[in-house]
Amino acid sequence: MRTFGVEEELLIVDPATGQPAALADRMLAVTGRPPDMVREFKLEQIEVQTPPCRDHDELLECLYAGRQLADRAARRCGGRVVALATSPMSSPTTLSPGDRYARMAEEFRLTSREQLTCGLHVHVGVASPDEGVAVLDRIREWLPLVVALSANSPFWFGDATGYASYRTQAWNRWPSSGPQELYGRAAAYRERIAAMIATGSIFDEAMAYFDARLSRNHPTVEVRVPDVPLVAGDSALFAVLVRALVETTAREAADGVAPLGTPVAVLRLAAWRASRSGLDGDLVHPVEGIPVPAGVAVEALMAYIGPVLRDGGEYARTELAVAELLARGSGERAQRQAAGKGGLAAVVEMALSRTASPTGSWNDGARATLSIVRRR
Repeated sequence: MRTFGVEEELLIVDPATGQPAALADRMLAVTGRPPDMVREFKLEQIEVQTPPCRDHDELLECLYAGRQLADRAARRCGGRVVALATSPMSSPTTLSPGDRYARMAEEFRLTSREQLTCGLHVHVGVASPDEGVAVLDRIREWLPLVVALSANSPFWFGDATGYASYRTQAWNRWPSSGPQELYGRAAAYRERIAAMIATGSIFDEAMAYFDARLSRNHPTVEVRVPDVPLVAGDSALFAVLVRALVETTAREAADGVAPLGTPVAVLRLAAWRASRSGLDGDLVHPVEGIPVPAGVAVEALMAYIGPVLRDGGEYARTELAVAELLARGSGERAQRQAAGKGGLAAVVEMALSRTASPTGSWNDGARATLSIVRRR
């Protein structure tokens, strides 16, 4: 199986008020700047990284360890970390120091000032840039489903947005974000990025904020669309799903199967619908391009990647985890429920308890959902 790993961006908060807290530099200082914990665009967030992993259990262990590392560092500075993709509480944000970030703030103005989002980036190993581009050309249609499954950002600085993943909306204000047209070959991928840099609207390849891209620093495809999930178990699940998508599309490319080639305009609408509805409404079917219930779209995903999951001995566990997620809902549902009971402060309190938990809980609803899926 291909190696895979993730980067999780976590929100740093004041545990007394729930508001974002600009503690990233202090956290790094008190921990001696470990290589698996790095600063991000704003000082109210921190990124933790896993090494390349071989299997689900190894990745989950690394995810849990990374969250614990970040939370211990935050506690030493009077804060905590929470796995929320946007802040429920309204608060100004603090730009991380450095010439690059200062230049971004000057160029992108309000987009930069309001940028405080936390995502999950999944890296999956590829044999070559050409294989990576073949994957990018074939994975596009399936990524909106990953948005819906991971949705964990219904609030935006004190407001209920009506979106399951408002982070997706906020992130797509960057000019280089979103889905891309087909490349065909690695050289064309490089040419497109060079043309984008030549416009002067982005500084360099690091600002190619595509839904999925070739990593600049590792021999991997990097999928960037998920919200950071409330629980580490969901992060591991999404990484397993993405790895299976990469392997499935790589096999298709090797077998000469052409990409679907869905226009970017349609992919944007599919991503918008996933961001708006999450798992609680219709999604755009990745192959048929029409609205279907979320469960039907997820069934299509599982059918598509099923052979790869079975080859790796991962199908039963993944099927059960997906069924459990469909039964309980993603993080956005938990956030709305907490807010309904105790307001936005209760959202942060709920996230504080969930962030340190390595898995979601199995329940009767999950097993009932699984039995329905198996009967179809």
